[in-house]
Amino acid sequence: MSLVHDPEDTPTTPAILDPSGGANQLGVRAHNERLVLSLVRRHGALSKADIARRSGLSAQTVSVIMRELEKDGLLSRDAPVRGRVGQPSTPMRLNPDAVLSFGVKIGRRSADLVLMDFVGGIRMQLHQIYPYPLPQDIITFVAAGIKELEGRLSEEQRRKIAGMGVAAPFELWNWAEQVGAPPGAMDAWRGFDLRAEIASRVSYPVFLQNDATSACGAELVFGIGPHYPDFVYFFIGSFLGGGIVLNSSVFVGRTGTAGALGPLPVRGRNGENRQLLEIASIFVLENLLRDHGFDPRPLWYSADNWIDFGEPLEIWIQDTAKALAQAIVASASVLDFSAAVIDGGFPGWVRERVVRATIKAAAELDLQGVVMPEIIEGAVGPQARAIGGASLPIFARYLIDQNVLFKEIEHAEGH
Repeated sequence: MSLVHDPEDTPTTPAILDPSGGANQLGVRAHNERLVLSLVRRHGALSKADIARRSGLSAQTVSVIMRELEKDGLLSRDAPVRGRVGQPSTPMRLNPDAVLSFGVKIGRRSADLVLMDFVGGIRMQLHQIYPYPLPQDIITFVAAGIKELEGRLSEEQRRKIAGMGVAAPFELWNWAEQVGAPPGAMDAWRGFDLRAEIASRVSYPVFLQNDATSACGAELVFGIGPHYPDFVYFFIGSFLGGGIVLNSSVFVGRTGTAGALGPLPVRGRNGENRQLLEIASIFVLENLLRDHGFDPRPLWYSADNWIDFGEPLEIWIQDTAKALAQAIVASASVLDFSAAVIDGGFPGWVRERVVRATIKAAAELDLQGVVMPEIIEGAVGPQARAIGGASLPIFARYLIDQNVLFKEIEHAEGH
């Protein structure tokens, strides 16, 4: 029996569900369309027969849905694939140009505004650095940036914008001293409704999510997610944050703060107890560079174009790796993760060195009784937070929750 309602099963009876959580026939049809789009997104390209098998929908229903999605421009055809017998099958894939979405990342040293397409590609982006973020400066950057990027789009492209997602740290006023903000300067964030303020200045629906959770979601959807159903995620930005994926779905917990790995207690270089973020954060590298006579500002100019700072960078990488290794062991002692994913606001060559050093540091710890996850690099990169933000309106309108998707896939495949 399919987990998805097939309209052909009840051709004359509308699907009347409980008003508290149900939908009419149109809503059910929308869910099935989302399921088809989500399956195609996950697998890259699928034929009608593949989708019918994986979704549990009838072949005729899938054919009708895919014809409508192609008509609306959401799906495009690949070249036909000829098998040994029967008619050739035609895989369908998401049309990157079909939907656009804005994503905003607000950090403690910089902000990014991106325009993302339907498959996670960044089409345009703006970047701004600052000593520390203030609400009105952020609002000005976002409003002016939206106007600038809209000006580069055709009228047809502007009609395809699904909305805006904002990825920002919760409680931005915390750790203000560590980033060098004057006393009380960051208190302006207390009680400031960021989502509402941005929504009042743009013409799109606005979504808000924690920045590390957004990055974790981007990794799940556009990165290693299809290969690892459970992973603990570390994103090294100005301050380290994280996320948890269970059963192919981001787990946020009762208060939305699950996976906030920064405060995890670890041992520092001299055996002292520290919070993970006090060691494995870019602001620590910033201070190290300053102590060694380097100008740290290039860290924030472009996350893709760091230079090799030599000794202070290596010190930071080794300290970060030892702290991450402890955090991974602690995480693996609580939940049986298949992977520990490390990414951050830095180039791929820095990420590779951090991961390699973390694997080495973990091997030197007492692992008795611990089943260690595979320690791997993230696949999304420095813009993971902005991409995760931009994903929010796309999932709200066109796709379905990853947990539902994977359950339906497993059901159809008999797992």
